[in-house]
Amino acid sequence: MDHRNLDTSPMDISDDDILKAMKDISGYLDITTGDFKEIYRFAYQHAVDRLTHSLTAGEVMTTDVVFVKRDDPLETVAQIMARHGIAGVPVVENEEKVVGVISEKDFLFHMGGKDARSFMEVVVQCLRNRGCVAIAMRQQRAEDIMTSPAITVREDTPLSEIANIFTKKEINRVPVTHDGGKLLGIVAREDIVKSSFPQKQKR
Repeated sequence: MDHRNLDTSPMDISDDDILKAMKDISGYLDITTGDFKEIYRFAYQHAVDRLTHSLTAGEVMTTDVVFVKRDDPLETVAQIMARHGIAGVPVVENEEKVVGVISEKDFLFHMGGKDARSFMEVVVQCLRNRGCVAIAMRQQRAEDIMTSPAITVREDTPLSEIANIFTKKEINRVPVTHDGGKLLGIVAREDIVKSSFPQKQKR
């Protein structure tokens, strides 16, 4: 995730806003409104970069993780994801050891084949086949469609490293585990975004 490609300013600051702010500062300032705005944006960017590189997975992860077991029927997995409004879950086995991850993409891939990459493409295939392509999945379990081995991180993994993993692996969430593979939490893309705006976080 390259924050430099984002407009990380919390709002669009006008020249009038800057002039008023400059008047609030005692003493003489030999600086233009454009210079002030540029300095502000760079300062804000540095703050975002600093937070992203200094924070770790353990500091922003969600610890109340929704997960499924590897032998759970896919119907159960789908119900859990729908009930919690989430697009992916870790798959665990003995003592919550992470063995895989299931996302909406895994369901779409197995329901619609290699060419279906969206829900509407699956609908098209259902209509063409005059039946639901998910019927064949009724007897399958989580382990049959999960992505394994799961990509995981440790509690001390920097958010900057996790952001790079999201980009390179094209994923949106990653389980946080300890050395034995036990599930400790999960970090999603939105956790990294929120960490860049600490004033909006509820700790």
